[in-house]
Amino acid sequence: MMRILKGLIKLILVVTPLLVMAIGGGMLWLSRSQAPVDGEMQIAGLSAEVSIARDGNGVPHIKAATRADVAAGLGFVHAQERLWQMEVSRMAGQGRLSEMFGAATIDTDIWLRTMGIHEAAVASLAVMDEDTMAMLEGYARGINAWMTRNPQAFSSRLPPEYVILGYEPEPWSPEHTLTAIKMMSISLAANLDEEALRLGFYRMGFSEAEMLDLLPYVDADNPPPMPDLRILLGLDSGEIGADVTTAAVSRFGEVEALLGTGASNNWVLSGERTASGQPIVANDPHLLLSAPSIWYLAHLEVTKEFDEPRRLIGVSLPGTPYVLLGRGNDIAWGFTNTATDAQDVFVERINPDNPDQYLAPTGWVQFGQKEETIKVKGGDARVFTRRWTRHGPVLPAGFKHFDKLLPENTVAALQWTALANDDTTALVGPRLYAMQTVEDFQNGFDAFLTPMQSMVVADRSGNIGFVAAGRVPQRDPANRLMGRAPAPGWNAIYDWRGYAPYAALPRQTNPESGVIATANTKIVGPDYPLHLTFDWEEAYRQQRIDSLLAEPGELHSMAASHRMQADIYSPAFAGLNPRMLALLDQSALSAEEQGLAAQLADWDGMMAREQAEPLIFMAWLRAAMIATFEDDLGITFKNWMRARGKVMERLVDGQTARNWCDVTDTSDEESCSEIFTRSFSSAIADLKTRYGDDASKWRWGTAHYAKGGHRPFGEVGLLRRFFNVEVESSGGPFTLDRGYTQFYNDDDPYANTNASSYRGIFDLSDLDRSTYIQTTGQSGNVFSGHYSDFAGLWANVQSIEIPSTGVEEPDGLWTLSPGE
Repeated sequence: MMRILKGLIKLILVVTPLLVMAIGGGMLWLSRSQAPVDGEMQIAGLSAEVSIARDGNGVPHIKAATRADVAAGLGFVHAQERLWQMEVSRMAGQGRLSEMFGAATIDTDIWLRTMGIHEAAVASLAVMDEDTMAMLEGYARGINAWMTRNPQAFSSRLPPEYVILGYEPEPWSPEHTLTAIKMMSISLAANLDEEALRLGFYRMGFSEAEMLDLLPYVDADNPPPMPDLRILLGLDSGEIGADVTTAAVSRFGEVEALLGTGASNNWVLSGERTASGQPIVANDPHLLLSAPSIWYLAHLEVTKEFDEPRRLIGVSLPGTPYVLLGRGNDIAWGFTNTATDAQDVFVERINPDNPDQYLAPTGWVQFGQKEETIKVKGGDARVFTRRWTRHGPVLPAGFKHFDKLLPENTVAALQWTALANDDTTALVGPRLYAMQTVEDFQNGFDAFLTPMQSMVVADRSGNIGFVAAGRVPQRDPANRLMGRAPAPGWNAIYDWRGYAPYAALPRQTNPESGVIATANTKIVGPDYPLHLTFDWEEAYRQQRIDSLLAEPGELHSMAASHRMQADIYSPAFAGLNPRMLALLDQSALSAEEQGLAAQLADWDGMMAREQAEPLIFMAWLRAAMIATFEDDLGITFKNWMRARGKVMERLVDGQTARNWCDVTDTSDEESCSEIFTRSFSSAIADLKTRYGDDASKWRWGTAHYAKGGHRPFGEVGLLRRFFNVEVESSGGPFTLDRGYTQFYNDDDPYANTNASSYRGIFDLSDLDRSTYIQTTGQSGNVFSGHYSDFAGLWANVQSIEIPSTGVEEPDGLWTLSPGE
């Protein structure tokens, strides 16, 4: 026995060092998958040499003779730094995630494949012009050159994710770039949620007044009454089924979390309003946080195609060859999501005698259909039939609970501008280099179709302007739904009547006020003739911007814009908090709870990460919304559940059409005072479970950490701490420094999942003083020092500069030259 024991000890002493050496060697091999800081490569198809100098922040300064060559340089560095991120984007657009991730993403693939995003991208290649195709092809050339290189000694050719998953990428091609552009429309989709919710509310028998309690319009709108969907669509009314509850988990949760999560702020001031005497532009788009960031900073310079070198500096989208937000030689610009209603759900009636047909205004017609095969890593392929109608793709059964809400023998089809086969949005990218004036910018975006954006711009001549560019459906005047709820597909009144002409879209130039600002709420006045949407964002952020810009005092400066982007005052919660406190029955609270309520009474509405009050209030608001509405809304509750300022104001002010606070399964009628008092106690108990019994140690930042989630390792045990980029953050859903939370997520309801993905500020008096920041770092390689080095700066609302003069002492220099 002793001999065996000694043998085991010797074996362990031998094997353990070997195992440690093997792990260490493997980690070293993976870490060397990072791009060398310096190098040279020949690439067939380049017209001349391309230089790539990286500064100390990892930002590449790419100089080339032509736009096609600079696109190749950007493709090369995107592949060096963000190849995995690009891979996930293009595979998602093709509905092929399950080839990488296995069965977990089958339903996501079904939805994405059903939309036909990649097919639409391929079709849109036919409307690309020569300059755009040259950039698309150049970009693919740069990516493929890096992917197919001979790697340095003892290193992986591909980033760690490929190695861990045992996955090999395919060559990049221009349609993959168009697919990546279309995927941006997915995250900025608007109105589909509201259509599904209104359908559900009608299905459950709510009156229009009750629906307005739940989905109020902005104060500036007064839409016409909607037709009764129960009559229009033949809906049943009442209980949906005892087996269908609010706890029902959607098979399409990943898609639903992505849809419609975009918001933003931007503003531009004329020189009369600024200390420098020249315009100032500021922009911070709020998008889903990820690791790495959705954006990649870059400085691109084209030296030969124009009468002088032309530069673009700002954020690029990996997978595309363009600077989408930033500055040129003579202009600076920023976008916010307009959230125009560019989606309509149509209820299609199936022929009871032939399930391959649906009802059109002319009679029964055939569904379009195609059998799709989803390959699944480690499992059997999933085969399904994708169908479409004259309006668009038939949504998968179960999505948004349409299968439970619609009448029998019907399906829901989606018409959406993002699915256009003639999408010319990519044509704008090459044009940006030549734009010198506000007028150039406004006219040059006529090709931009989706997603519609509210764009502010200024030029060095002192002009400021605005244009909302995108494809806007026009609807029949007899269509009283106006995109607010699913329409009967068999009635031609609800069909789109083409699109609004570009010249008729909202536009301003040099307004007398000297300021233009947008924040996703209503951007047009009552006299504007076209219908954009009735589902604008709540106006709190817009009102806060307007109030700050209207404050008397010193002329505006970049520092003032910085303070605005860092603003964490929540006008919604500052107004709601005292009204909720007034409902509390103090006698029903413990002494500790009374003390915490007193803390809230002294709270100034600042969503500061070091304070406890924002966390206490958010927990109370969440608990109150669950206790008030969950029993009434059933399966629609989680889709509806988010911080809703106007809804809660109407509720606590007693201005609702019914007593939502009454619990449906009790004999007594509960008051809102009872519900809010109980909710306060339950919120405090929940916070103790999550963050400990000592309330003095609670901090908003602990719960409200910015969750830069990696795909797919961000939710995988120990890997999460290595691959996610997480940092404490301030702000909330209604602050300018925005931090959106997923209230419906019981496991992590306060994490900051959607925030300012990029911040840029530009003074046209000296564009080289412009400031920029994105959320994580330039590299997508977890071993890189630039993987998360921006996160602290971003959380503290600090920035970097990227001067157009280039890099005096580069951290690295690559030279690309024409090859065979």
